[in-house]
Parts: sequence; structure tokens; C-alpha cells
Amino acid sequence: MLSLQYQSETFRKDVSDLLRYIIRRLCLMVVLLFGVSVLVFLISHFVPSNPAAANLSQTALNDPEIVAAYEAKWGLDKPVWEQYIIYMKNILVNHDLGTSIRTGRPILDELKQYFPATLELSIFAMLIAIVLGVTFGVISAIFQNKPIDHIVRAVSVSGVSLPSFWFALLVMNLFCSVMNIFPSGNRYDARLFAPNGGTGLYVIDAISWNNWPLLSDVLAHLFLPALVLGFFTMGLITRQTRSNLLEVMSSDYIRTARSKGMKESRVVWRHALGNALVPVITVSGMGFCNLLGGMVFVEKIFSWPGIGQYAYLAAVNLDFPAICGVSLLIALTYVVVNLFIDILYGVIDPRIRYQ
Repeated sequence: MLSLQYQSETFRKDVSDLLRYIIRRLCLMVVLLFGVSVLVFLISHFVPSNPAAANLSQTALNDPEIVAAYEAKWGLDKPVWEQYIIYMKNILVNHDLGTSIRTGRPILDELKQYFPATLELSIFAMLIAIVLGVTFGVISAIFQNKPIDHIVRAVSVSGVSLPSFWFALLVMNLFCSVMNIFPSGNRYDARLFAPNGGTGLYVIDAISWNNWPLLSDVLAHLFLPALVLGFFTMGLITRQTRSNLLEVMSSDYIRTARSKGMKESRVVWRHALGNALVPVITVSGMGFCNLLGGMVFVEKIFSWPGIGQYAYLAAVNLDFPAICGVSLLIALTYVVVNLFIDILYGVIDPRIRYQ
């Protein structure tokens, strides 16, 4: 009875500590996003540039009245500090990220349109990276300093070292042009399908609609860009898993398990790998955030209509509201993913306590 009461009190205390930790992190998230908005707004506006020259024709630029009307329409004739106050007021009061200078559409609507494509690609890239990275890391640690270990380490170093745009061009040329196995771009074959509605995550939508031809087509378009993006993170996870597993395998409790006659596979997968995966979670989380924010070249090469393409077009056309909107979205992703990872630590390792 006393044991059950103690366990109940311990559980309530752990939940209370976790809630306080989450609330504190959410408060810090607000401060962080505010700081990001200030920095991005100032940097984008103080860079020597002229949005009117980037978006108006030469004929319109020669007319001072048209240029003045254009700047007044987008608030570019006001001081930067006043522009920022208006921008933040629209976010806090109207929940409005502004209107794109390039397209004239609300930024929030455009982010909703482009973000699902990037999210789906990032999720599949991370699945490839985690499955291959952990598997290769375990194999490399088990067969330390043997030929297979050297091969796996060479592959992981290649994943970290190769430029993603070069690897993307190489993969596209090999599998799309030479072997003609996979389609070369976009998210689906527009000649066969026109997905409407749903979540924007076409794999989930195809399954929910029981549209198996669409699912097959979407996965075929998804595989190559996901492989290219996951290759870099796979290299990091492989190296991290190998080094952590080798350190854990030299621990006293592992030697004790072996001395009891326990099978090596059970020692590795049941006892050693769980403790070795805690730092790997950090690498995986940061890799996921980097995928969301750093896939401009890969999306451009594979004609993937995601947030990377949108950020590229916003930067080229000096679309200040779009630049700020993308930056805030990426910053929010980093904060949310890091919070999720910190919570996941306690699930994997019960010794971790939130203060």
C-alpha cells in the first residue's frame, strides 16, 4: 500500500515538473521568436536593395509617381521602426503575417500551401536517415576495425562531406536519365492525378482516400529527394551511434551481462542501444530542423514545390513579408522540435528529471 502511494506521489511530481518545464520553455519560445522577428526584419530591410526595382518593370521605374505609389502601398516609405511596429501589430492583433509583395497573396495562405510539401519530404528523409544511420552505426560498432566497419565509416563520411546539390544532380542523372527508374521532379504526375483537399501530405491523403495508384506515384516522386536529403543526416547519425555504442559496450553492466552468458545480439539491442540512442535523438532532431530550413537547392533541382523554393523566390524578389514569414516558421520549427526532443529524453531514459 505504501509502495503504491509512493509511486502515485512520484508520478504526480514528475507530471508537475514536466508541466512547469513545458510552460517555461513556451515562455522562452515567445521571447526567441520575438528576437528572430527583430533580427530578420532589420537585416532584410537594411541590406542595400530596392524592392521596387526587383518587382516593377523598367518603364514603371522611370515614372516617379508609380514608384512612390508602389512604396506607399507596401509601407516602404515609412521608417523601418514604424514598419516593424505595424508588422508586429498585424501579427498579434489580426494574426496576419502580411501580404506577399511578389504574388499579392496572404503570407499565411502561401505558407500553408508550400509547407506540407517540405514537411512530407523532411519526414521521409529523416525516416531514411534514422533507419540507415542507426543500422549502419550498430553494424560498425559490432564489427569494429573490420572491413565492414571501414566501408560503413567511408559511407558516413561521404554523407557528411558531399554537397547536397552535387549529390542530387548525380542521383537524378543516374536514376532518372540513365536508368529511367524514378520520375525526375515534382510531387506527382499531373497528367494522371490532381489531388484536391486533404492535409497536403499526399502520402497520408492517398492512404485515407484509398487511392493506391496515387500513393505509388507520390512515393516514386518522393524517394530520390528524400534519399538525397537524408544522406547527410544519415552520416551524422551513423557516426554518433557508432561512437556512443562503443562507449556503452565498454561499461561494467555490459560486461556483467556478457559474463552471465547472455547472447551478444540481446546485449546490444536490449541493453546497450537504448542508452546509446539518447545523444542520437539530439542529432536527429537538429537534422530534421536543418532539413526544413536548408533544402533550397534540393527542392530547386527536383522541382519540389516546398518552402525552400518559396524562400528562394522571396529572397530573389526582395519580398520582405515572405522572408520574415519563412524565417519565423523555421524558427518556430526549431523551438518545437527541440522541446519535443527534451520531453522524449525522459521517455527513453527514466533517470532524466525536469527541473
